[in-house]
Amino acid sequence: MLRAVIFDFDGVITDSEILHLRAFNRVLSQYDIEITTEDYYKDYLGLTDVECFEALTDEGRLKLDTEGIANLVKQKNKIFEEMVKSDSRIIDGVIDMLEMLKRNGIRMAICSGALLREIELILEQAQLYHFFEAIVSAEQIKRGKPDPEGLVLTLGKLNHDERDAILADECIVIEDSHWGLEAAEAGGMHTIAVTNTYGADQLGTAEKIVRRLDELTIRDLQQLCS
Repeated sequence: MLRAVIFDFDGVITDSEILHLRAFNRVLSQYDIEITTEDYYKDYLGLTDVECFEALTDEGRLKLDTEGIANLVKQKNKIFEEMVKSDSRIIDGVIDMLEMLKRNGIRMAICSGALLREIELILEQAQLYHFFEAIVSAEQIKRGKPDPEGLVLTLGKLNHDERDAILADECIVIEDSHWGLEAAEAGGMHTIAVTNTYGADQLGTAEKIVRRLDELTIRDLQQLCS
Protein backbone atom coordinates (compact mmCIF):
# COMPACT_ATOMS: atom_id res chain seq x y z
CA MET A 1 0.00 0.00 0.00
CA LEU A 2 1.28 3.44 -0.91
CA ARG A 3 1.46 5.76 2.09
CA ALA A 4 4.31 8.20 1.49
CA VAL A 5 6.44 9.72 -1.26
CA ILE A 6 9.94 11.00 -0.48
CA PHE A 7 11.40 13.45 -2.99
CA ASP A 8 14.98 14.33 -3.73
CA PHE A 9 15.22 18.10 -4.14
CA ASP A 10 17.82 19.34 -6.62
CA GLY A 11 17.00 17.93 -10.03
CA VAL A 12 13.60 16.60 -8.94
CA ILE A 13 11.68 19.55 -7.48
CA THR A 14 13.88 22.43 -8.55
CA ASP A 15 16.22 22.93 -11.47
CA SER A 16 19.13 24.15 -9.36
CA GLU A 17 22.01 21.78 -10.08
CA ILE A 18 23.59 24.26 -12.50
CA LEU A 19 23.37 26.93 -9.77
CA HIS A 20 25.24 24.64 -7.39
CA LEU A 21 27.97 24.12 -9.98
CA ARG A 22 28.28 27.88 -10.59
CA ALA A 23 28.45 28.53 -6.84
CA PHE A 24 31.12 25.85 -6.39
CA ASN A 25 33.20 27.35 -9.19
CA ARG A 26 32.85 30.88 -7.83
CA VAL A 27 34.31 29.69 -4.53
CA LEU A 28 36.97 27.53 -6.16
CA SER A 29 38.14 30.33 -8.44
CA GLN A 30 40.26 31.70 -5.56
CA TYR A 31 42.32 28.50 -5.89
CA ASP A 32 42.35 28.57 -9.71
CA ILE A 33 40.20 25.44 -9.76
CA GLU A 34 37.18 24.81 -11.97
CA ILE A 35 34.87 21.81 -12.03
CA THR A 36 33.70 21.14 -15.57
CA THR A 37 30.03 20.45 -16.19
CA GLU A 38 30.88 16.95 -17.38
CA ASP A 39 32.91 16.14 -14.26
CA TYR A 40 30.30 17.63 -11.94
CA TYR A 41 27.50 15.45 -13.29
CA LYS A 42 29.75 12.39 -13.44
CA ASP A 43 31.57 12.60 -10.11
CA TYR A 44 30.22 15.25 -7.74
CA LEU A 45 26.49 15.76 -8.17
CA GLY A 46 25.47 13.13 -5.64
CA LEU A 47 27.72 14.55 -2.92
CA THR A 48 26.91 17.02 -0.17
CA ASP A 49 28.84 20.31 -0.19
CA VAL A 50 31.23 18.99 2.47
CA GLU A 51 31.76 15.74 0.58
CA CYS A 52 32.45 17.64 -2.65
CA PHE A 53 35.18 19.77 -1.09
CA GLU A 54 36.54 16.68 0.71
CA ALA A 55 36.70 14.85 -2.62
CA LEU A 56 38.65 17.70 -4.19
CA THR A 57 41.02 17.60 -1.20
CA ASP A 58 41.45 13.82 -1.49
CA GLU A 59 42.21 14.27 -5.19
CA GLY A 60 44.97 16.74 -4.29
CA ARG A 61 43.30 19.68 -6.01
CA LEU A 62 42.67 21.42 -2.67
CA LYS A 63 44.78 21.42 0.49
CA LEU A 64 42.32 22.13 3.29
CA ASP A 65 41.59 20.85 6.77
CA THR A 66 38.12 20.42 8.26
CA GLU A 67 37.91 24.08 9.27
CA GLY A 68 38.94 25.23 5.80
CA ILE A 69 36.30 23.04 4.18
CA ALA A 70 33.64 24.37 6.54
CA ASN A 71 34.59 27.92 5.54
CA LEU A 72 34.24 27.10 1.84
CA VAL A 73 30.82 25.55 2.47
CA LYS A 74 29.70 28.82 4.10
CA GLN A 75 31.01 30.85 1.16
CA LYS A 76 29.32 28.55 -1.35
CA ASN A 77 26.04 28.64 0.56
CA LYS A 78 25.98 32.45 0.56
CA ILE A 79 26.66 32.63 -3.19
CA PHE A 80 24.04 29.98 -3.90
CA GLU A 81 21.38 31.85 -1.91
CA GLU A 82 22.08 35.00 -3.94
CA MET A 83 21.66 33.05 -7.17
CA VAL A 84 18.43 31.39 -6.01
CA LYS A 85 16.72 34.73 -5.52
CA SER A 86 16.91 35.46 -9.23
CA ASP A 87 17.53 32.18 -11.06
CA SER A 88 15.76 29.26 -9.36
CA ARG A 89 12.68 27.60 -10.80
CA ILE A 90 10.37 24.71 -9.98
CA ILE A 91 10.52 21.95 -12.58
CA ASP A 92 7.47 21.60 -14.83
CA GLY A 93 5.04 18.93 -13.62
CA VAL A 94 6.09 19.04 -9.96
CA ILE A 95 3.19 21.13 -8.65
CA ASP A 96 0.61 18.95 -10.41
CA MET A 97 2.07 15.87 -8.77
CA LEU A 98 2.18 17.44 -5.31
CA GLU A 99 -1.46 18.43 -5.61
CA MET A 100 -2.41 14.92 -6.79
CA LEU A 101 -0.69 13.33 -3.81
CA LYS A 102 -2.34 15.76 -1.41
CA ARG A 103 -5.81 15.01 -2.85
CA ASN A 104 -5.21 11.31 -2.28
CA GLY A 105 -3.95 11.65 1.28
CA ILE A 106 -0.37 10.57 0.49
CA ARG A 107 2.19 12.00 2.87
CA MET A 108 5.22 13.81 1.44
CA ALA A 109 8.78 14.51 2.54
CA ILE A 110 12.13 15.64 1.14
CA CYS A 111 15.49 13.91 1.55
CA SER A 112 18.30 15.93 -0.01
CA GLY A 113 22.03 16.48 0.07
CA ALA A 114 21.40 20.23 -0.07
CA LEU A 115 21.52 22.47 2.99
CA LEU A 116 18.28 23.10 4.86
CA ARG A 117 18.38 26.86 4.30
CA GLU A 118 18.76 26.34 0.55
CA ILE A 119 15.76 24.00 0.47
CA GLU A 120 13.61 26.26 2.63
CA LEU A 121 14.45 29.35 0.60
CA ILE A 122 13.29 27.80 -2.68
CA LEU A 123 10.18 26.20 -1.16
CA GLU A 124 9.18 29.47 0.49
CA GLN A 125 9.64 31.44 -2.74
CA ALA A 126 7.54 28.90 -4.65
CA GLN A 127 4.94 28.62 -1.85
CA LEU A 128 5.35 24.85 -1.73
CA TYR A 129 6.57 24.42 1.85
CA HIS A 130 3.17 23.33 3.15
CA PHE A 131 3.17 20.12 1.10
CA PHE A 132 6.02 18.52 3.05
CA GLU A 133 5.78 17.07 6.55
CA ALA A 134 9.50 16.40 6.92
CA ILE A 135 12.75 17.62 5.38
CA VAL A 136 16.09 15.90 5.85
CA SER A 137 19.10 17.89 4.63
CA ALA A 138 22.87 17.58 4.52
CA GLU A 139 23.42 18.92 8.05
CA GLN A 140 21.34 16.14 9.58
CA ILE A 141 23.29 13.16 8.29
CA LYS A 142 26.82 11.81 8.44
CA ARG A 143 26.76 9.82 5.20
CA GLY A 144 25.25 11.09 1.96
CA LYS A 145 23.68 9.06 -0.83
CA PRO A 146 24.11 6.26 -1.89
CA ASP A 147 24.05 5.52 1.83
CA PRO A 148 20.40 5.16 2.94
CA GLU A 149 20.95 7.06 6.22
CA GLY A 150 19.02 10.14 5.07
CA LEU A 151 16.03 8.15 3.83
CA VAL A 152 15.87 6.12 7.03
CA LEU A 153 15.89 9.36 9.01
CA THR A 154 13.18 10.82 6.77
CA LEU A 155 10.92 7.83 7.34
CA GLY A 156 11.58 8.10 11.07
CA LYS A 157 10.44 11.72 11.02
CA LEU A 158 7.24 10.79 9.17
CA ASN A 159 6.62 8.13 11.80
CA HIS A 160 7.21 10.39 14.78
CA ASP A 161 4.52 9.68 17.39
CA GLU A 162 2.67 7.45 14.93
CA ARG A 163 1.24 4.19 16.21
CA ASP A 164 0.53 2.93 12.69
CA ALA A 165 4.04 3.35 11.37
CA ILE A 166 4.72 3.64 7.65
CA LEU A 167 6.89 0.77 6.43
CA ALA A 168 9.78 1.23 4.03
CA ASP A 169 8.01 -0.71 1.27
CA GLU A 170 5.01 1.62 1.61
CA CYS A 171 7.22 4.50 0.42
CA ILE A 172 8.20 5.64 -3.05
CA VAL A 173 11.42 7.62 -3.47
CA ILE A 174 11.68 9.93 -6.48
CA GLU A 175 15.23 10.57 -7.65
CA ASP A 176 17.17 11.91 -10.62
CA SER A 177 20.49 10.13 -10.06
CA HIS A 178 21.85 6.63 -9.56
CA TRP A 179 23.22 7.65 -6.14
CA GLY A 180 19.71 8.37 -4.90
CA LEU A 181 18.27 5.23 -6.46
CA GLU A 182 20.93 3.12 -4.77
CA ALA A 183 20.10 4.73 -1.42
CA ALA A 184 16.38 4.02 -1.85
CA GLU A 185 17.02 0.41 -2.81
CA ALA A 186 19.32 -0.04 0.18
CA GLY A 187 16.55 1.39 2.38
CA GLY A 188 13.98 -1.09 1.06
CA MET A 189 11.88 1.61 -0.65
CA HIS A 190 10.31 1.69 -4.11
CA THR A 191 11.89 3.88 -6.77
CA ILE A 192 10.89 6.25 -9.55
CA ALA A 193 13.48 8.11 -11.63
CA VAL A 194 12.86 11.32 -13.54
CA THR A 195 15.15 12.15 -16.45
CA ASN A 196 15.80 15.78 -15.53
CA THR A 197 19.52 15.29 -14.97
CA TYR A 198 20.54 11.92 -16.43
CA GLY A 199 19.18 9.87 -19.31
CA ALA A 200 17.11 6.75 -18.82
CA ASP A 201 20.15 4.62 -19.67
CA GLN A 202 21.82 5.81 -16.45
CA LEU A 203 18.73 5.29 -14.30
CA GLY A 204 18.00 1.71 -15.23
CA THR A 205 17.73 0.39 -11.68
CA ALA A 206 14.54 2.41 -11.05
CA GLU A 207 11.24 0.53 -11.03
CA LYS A 208 9.73 3.25 -13.20
CA ILE A 209 11.34 6.02 -15.27
CA VAL A 210 9.49 9.14 -16.46
CA ARG A 211 10.32 12.33 -18.33
CA ARG A 212 8.04 14.52 -16.19
CA LEU A 213 6.38 13.88 -12.85
CA ASP A 214 2.94 14.84 -14.15
CA GLU A 215 3.06 11.76 -16.41
CA LEU A 216 2.39 9.70 -13.28
CA THR A 217 -1.10 8.83 -12.07
CA ILE A 218 -2.05 7.84 -8.55
CA ARG A 219 -2.70 4.35 -9.92
CA ASP A 220 0.88 4.16 -11.25
CA LEU A 221 2.16 4.94 -7.78
CA GLN A 222 -0.18 2.57 -6.00
CA GLN A 223 0.79 -0.30 -8.31
CA LEU A 224 4.44 0.03 -7.28
CA CYS A 225 3.49 -0.59 -3.67
CA SER A 226 0.87 -3.26 -4.26
